Amino acid sequence: MSVEVFYLLRKDEPGVDLRELDDVVLLADARTDDGTLIQAGTEGTVVAVWQDGSAYEVEFAEPEGALATVRATGIKRIGRRAA
Repeated sequence: MSVEVFYLLRKDEPGVDLRELDDVVLLADARTDDGTLIQAGTEGTVVAVWQDGSAYEVEFAEPEGALATVRATGIKRIGRRAA
């Protein structure tokens, strides 16, 4: 088995090595860059990684194109795009 297979099979925990285009879920309410409240449980996609993974820019479908900067502990990966 390749290292990539082990990487994909490991347990997903908040803030663990997320990368761009990972699908995530909010663990706590967050505010978009425009000030709109996004509720915990909302799913989004990581579009940027900040400070070596201490924070992430996440895009949400609702409201359309909403962006929020979220700390690593505030999101959990629920899916990964195939490489």
